[in-house]
Amino acid sequence: MSSDKTSDPAALGQPYNVTEFYIGLGLAVSSCIFIGSSFIIKKIALLRLNRGGSVRAGAGGFGYLKEWIWWAGLLSMGIGEAANFAAYAFAPASLVTPLGALSVLVAAVLASRFLNEKLNLLGKMGCFLCVLGSTVIVIHSPKEEEIENLEVLLAKLQDPGFIVYVMLVLMTFLAIAFYVGPRYGHRNVVVYIALCSAVGSLTVMGCKGLGLAIKETLTGQTNELGNWLTWAFLITVVICITVQMNYLNKALDLFNTGIVTPVYYVLFTTLVITASTILFREWQHLSNQDIVGNFCGFFTVIIAILLLNAFRDMDVSLSDVQGMLRPKRELIIPHRESKRGFHSDEEGLIRSSGGRTASYGSPGLTQSI
Repeated sequence: MSSDKTSDPAALGQPYNVTEFYIGLGLAVSSCIFIGSSFIIKKIALLRLNRGGSVRAGAGGFGYLKEWIWWAGLLSMGIGEAANFAAYAFAPASLVTPLGALSVLVAAVLASRFLNEKLNLLGKMGCFLCVLGSTVIVIHSPKEEEIENLEVLLAKLQDPGFIVYVMLVLMTFLAIAFYVGPRYGHRNVVVYIALCSAVGSLTVMGCKGLGLAIKETLTGQTNELGNWLTWAFLITVVICITVQMNYLNKALDLFNTGIVTPVYYVLFTTLVITASTILFREWQHLSNQDIVGNFCGFFTVIIAILLLNAFRDMDVSLSDVQGMLRPKRELIIPHRESKRGFHSDEEGLIRSSGGRTASYGSPGLTQSI
């Protein structure tokens, strides 16, 4: 029994080529830099357009198409998405997807620098935690490649566990699109984001398969352009991205971006890791320490995204923390002085009115007559 399992190349995970693994990691990080920068570049173009008196994009204007800065932002996003797509061909999906949080960090830092959007203390802590959590994920990410070619991938696509997962995603889509969404989508932020995340997990699986086919074709191993599975992955990716973007725009239109962003990141990343575990089984060779490390890194990034988005309008600075660290004596003395000043003012009012006061039932509440 064991000899048969050992002889089957699909049964054992092959270690990722170290060079290819770091190529995938580099592509994932560069993707975050380009995508995060694209938001700021396009925002700068829109602000220039507004100062010029043109019709705003939110009001249906298309003047931004004449701004070369906006096109530079669009080009930056295109490069970022291409790098992200290529990263799935070299590195595990459970590594590439969580690293997408770095684009939020890049956008926050650049917005603070170029758009004068204040980054409070909680936001700065979120940036630090985002880098820390991403580093932990990289260190403990899967290093075993379970999919070597499209033949192995086709066999895994027929696995009952993955078929059940796909059926659950389709049922979730139909239920939300035709029943739950129209009734509760405008009241609960999770409704449309859950649909986007579920469909998005299939998008990532399709990107992983399509990237594998392109890599095999470019390296000259086999020509997968004539393989029907390659085109099936392409059609799946196009359809899933269209559905995903449609319902994500609905969520962004109905709810605050500061709430949509962290909820979408958590649900999307969780479902991508779930789908990746079922299909690619990237985690089956991980040690217990690496599994715990992945979860710790993921939860650290979740907290970072929450700090960066949900509390960005709060006015919290380092001076507030320094005030909390002051001794109680220094906090009590100014309070007593303010009370002493209040009583002296009150005594002056009483003397000026002849010393007559009337009580309104409360021992400390008096009024001059």
